Amino acid sequence: MPRESQSGLVATEGAPNSISELEALLKDDIKVKVAGIDVDGVLRGKYMSKEKFLSAASSDGFNFCSVILQVLRFIYTYMPHRLPLANGYRDLIASIDLATYRRIPWENNVPFFLVSFLDPDTKEPICADPRGVLRKVAQRAQANGWRCIAGCEYEYFQFKETPDSLAKKGFRDLQPLTSGMHGYSLLRTQLNSEYFNDLFDESLKFQVPLEGHHTETGPGVYETALAYTDALRMADNAILFKFLAKSVGMKRGVVPSFMAKPWGNLPGCSGHIHVSLRDATGKSLFALPEEQLKTGRPDAQSEDTRFMSQEGEWFLAGVLDGLPDVMPMLVPTINGYKRLVGGEAFWAPNAVTYGYDSRAASVRIISPPSVPPSATRLEVRVPGADMNPYFALSAIFALGLRGIEKKLSLPGPPVSKLTPEDKKSGKVQMLPQSLEAATERMMRPDSIAREDSVFGDDFVDHFGGTRQHEVRLWNEAVTNWEVERYLELA
Repeated sequence: MPRESQSGLVATEGAPNSISELEALLKDDIKVKVAGIDVDGVLRGKYMSKEKFLSAASSDGFNFCSVILQVLRFIYTYMPHRLPLANGYRDLIASIDLATYRRIPWENNVPFFLVSFLDPDTKEPICADPRGVLRKVAQRAQANGWRCIAGCEYEYFQFKETPDSLAKKGFRDLQPLTSGMHGYSLLRTQLNSEYFNDLFDESLKFQVPLEGHHTETGPGVYETALAYTDALRMADNAILFKFLAKSVGMKRGVVPSFMAKPWGNLPGCSGHIHVSLRDATGKSLFALPEEQLKTGRPDAQSEDTRFMSQEGEWFLAGVLDGLPDVMPMLVPTINGYKRLVGGEAFWAPNAVTYGYDSRAASVRIISPPSVPPSATRLEVRVPGADMNPYFALSAIFALGLRGIEKKLSLPGPPVSKLTPEDKKSGKVQMLPQSLEAATERMMRPDSIAREDSVFGDDFVDHFGGTRQHEVRLWNEAVTNWEVERYLELA
């Protein structure tokens, strides 16, 4: 069984347990790379001298400008009102997580560690630190004797471009890595076999193990499934896979894009998440006991939940109950909602729905008889590939745990029993269709996201503020569509 660190994270292979072990591990190195995660799920980091790093690892950490949690993708900054850091972008503490040790194979095997951000005065986790938010949710599950287990899948486009050519072309007329719609093709991967295989092989060396890797429907589209593990390690792996793909792509003249909906007439890029809970023995909390496997659970609320446990049904009900209130944590960008609007044609859910082995639902139930009881789980199909995996996993598990605590009921019948008219009549609750609407809903005074057992006011006000800022930037922008439609004929 993988070693679990003091932070509750499943440690990487070779991760040190002490400063003396760390010193021995780095004896032949002169520098270390470190990185933290901002609110958009972007890695922000730097090199440190070995001496500076060891000094920081022996104490609370090192100073890092608080702009890390206030910058939005490029140079746009949002000044929060709920953080003690808001005064002049003062430093916060970057606490090094030794359990995240790995080496970067494409950078001469330089040692690499992730950090979490702490308040410089209290040394407590910052409310908007992505790793801290997910760790807090995982600890809530651990208090009940459960472990949060997850797996992430990414779909992403590839282009025969470089960052320089993207800028020179104005991000238009880009050349896809391959042409045509070739899902699960064994031939298309032969055209760029070095790059395709590097993604898999370098991931293993980087301690980001994969379960599956193949072409998906769309020009130059791949899908990669990350091997399931505990939730915090999964979020780390998901963020680091993007870093790996973009780094490997640079060396091969390829730009992979995890944008949710690059093209209006093609399927978008999903970031599906599989989740379950396990007890102290490693058994799935969602699995039925063996004596019920033939006939299913007699008190199941739905035929579709008959082969999962009562706790699993409560967890599902919790996710469905709170889903509309946490949408910015699953779909955090303006573009992400383009994937959901009218998304039924491309298997992108836009309503509060569930169903047994249904890819048309927001939450797909995976249980016997299609899988063994130990593999019983839920697949949340709402997020796109542009998700911040820490926030997305936090939202799913926080809502699921709330469902168990409150013993919530399912909101209605499964998706197989619904009709298109049910959406129009209001029988089925629709998900917010824009980032603006989603953020307004999340920030309501009575939002489920504001409950202390979910995320609380401090997080909602800060993260919601960053989404409001993103919306303002979008509303101020003039798009090519507007120019082409109105410039001549208005």
